Amino acid sequence: MSEWDPDLILHRDYTLFIFPRAMTLEASRGLHFYLRSLKVAVDDDIITDDEMAILSVLANSQGLPGGVLGQCWAILRGEIPSPITSENAAQWEGRQMGDATTYQSALIAALSDEVITDDEWAMLDVMRRVMDIQPDEHALVEEAVRAMAAKHEGAESFTARLDRYLTLHPYR
Repeated sequence: MSEWDPDLILHRDYTLFIFPRAMTLEASRGLHFYLRSLKVAVDDDIITDDEMAILSVLANSQGLPGGVLGQCWAILRGEIPSPITSENAAQWEGRQMGDATTYQSALIAALSDEVITDDEWAMLDVMRRVMDIQPDEHALVEEAVRAMAAKHEGAESFTARLDRYLTLHPYR
């Protein structure tokens, strides 16, 4: 072995571990949404647990592979090229079947705890705009979230956070 080999990593105990190269990410609509959301999440150079919850919902709903966070983080830092082209991005933005459900799941994840960060609001806003959630769909999502919250303890606090989100980020 002559030069640095990215498949070989020297452990702090000087034990040699061999890791397979990471799977190359395929360009997809889900990856495009994930990258857009991650970019908002890392705007402050920190990914909170709440932001991770939204990213997990997005990764699972879009069928993204395990390890997507690390590879997307490397894309955002410019360490590896993005498989998403501007033509892909333009083609994938807009409404498709299941987007309202994904948005609803992400909204519930954001509202689930007492603290909602500006990054979480921004991530939801990006999802709503990129997925082109229509006013009637947004109203149905809001109604479903309120109905779900009413069946659980702490419904008032949950609905207050939803009202705050809708006040700060009204449907445009």
